Amino acid sequence: MDNSSKPHVVLVSSPGVGHLVRDLELGNRLAADHNLHVTFFVVVESHSSVGESELVQTARTWKLLDIIELPPVDISGQLQPNNTPIFTRLTAVMREIIPTLRSAISALKLSPTALIVDTFGTPALDVADEFHMLKYVFVSSAWAHSLILYAHVLDKEVKVDYVAQKEPLRLPGCMPVRPEDLLDLMKDRTKQEYNVFLQTGLKMRETAGFLVNTWEDLEATTLKALREEECYGFVPVYPIGPLFRPVRSSSSRSGLLDWLDKQPDLVLSAQQITEMAWGLELSQQRFIWVLRPPSKKDELPDGFLARTHNLGLVVTQWAPQSEILGHPSIGGFLSHCGWNSSLESILNGQKMNAAMLTEELGVAVRPKIAPTKGIVAREEIEMMVRKVIIADNLEGKAIRTKVKELQNSGKKAWTEGGSSFNALSQLAKQCEMNSQAQRHKLKAP
Repeated sequence: MDNSSKPHVVLVSSPGVGHLVRDLELGNRLAADHNLHVTFFVVVESHSSVGESELVQTARTWKLLDIIELPPVDISGQLQPNNTPIFTRLTAVMREIIPTLRSAISALKLSPTALIVDTFGTPALDVADEFHMLKYVFVSSAWAHSLILYAHVLDKEVKVDYVAQKEPLRLPGCMPVRPEDLLDLMKDRTKQEYNVFLQTGLKMRETAGFLVNTWEDLEATTLKALREEECYGFVPVYPIGPLFRPVRSSSSRSGLLDWLDKQPDLVLSAQQITEMAWGLELSQQRFIWVLRPPSKKDELPDGFLARTHNLGLVVTQWAPQSEILGHPSIGGFLSHCGWNSSLESILNGQKMNAAMLTEELGVAVRPKIAPTKGIVAREEIEMMVRKVIIADNLEGKAIRTKVKELQNSGKKAWTEGGSSFNALSQLAKQCEMNSQAQRHKLKAP
């Protein structure tokens, strides 16, 4: 079947390697598994990073997508020069790209039937209306998404600062959120970023559906609430995950840069590095520790490398995360709990994610004090490592059993006939129906 007879979907990826990884995988699934024609627009800020460029170059070799790189966007004159929060910055980029995106869509030979953006790309949804396209938002986890959708209600109901609340914030049908686990942009309601966040949640309610990078078994309770609770807007929900970078046999430099670019902009203090080192040593469990720059080996305790040379490996430049997590020798993963990393750790055997992984899913342990609030002591690190790794620890056994269950269900979700495969099939059918409606309008006298 040539592209002219296929439903045509436009996917717009906001800046950042993490977004590109996930969005490219979605585009590939739509094209390869559901026979859609996908035009993939790449948006970069100022200039593309090496990681972004090499991801796009690799994707071109697969020849599944029509990839178009839009001209870089300069928003330096619109924002404060120092430390503009990422939510404000990326939504500003996506707002600025609208005229270019509109022109690029107009120039396409085949009219698109649907537009897919991520959370940061909601400003671009207006373009879909101009071309009579269905519009969808691709989000990370269902629980975090429920908070975005419900934030405008909380804004009216909660009169004091959220962080001053004594009790967790209620999300109808979902696990409540403790104030200390809230997204950082919700902690100061006087800032522009908070208002942008509220408007994003309201804008999402105008769409034809939410694509969620999760699967039915992973967030069943939250997905049920999103579908049934009126407060979330009754927008169709398509759990289509897990989508993340698959393991590919490559030792090229691009893998190094991709992995580094995916990591959080979080640097451990020298004191926390010391406590981490002692905790790992005291646990007497084998480890790989990726100590990325600007952290340095000379910040480790004296004699640590010599004492642990038969026990662990400290890597200061790069480690192939997906491949490591998929190795049968790996028994646990100490993570910042970004959603992509969380999915990779579950499938291969930020604070809200940490709460969900520990309290709702039971696949992780968490320090009593958040690393952003203080130093996690070596004794607690030792305890957490031993709890997860040692075979006869009862809590660790329960965690490993649950991880194995989710690992199997996540893989099953993407087999033909699985829940995520079927959800994306439903989306493809909606695109087909809209494509046919568009053709009928063109043929009508």
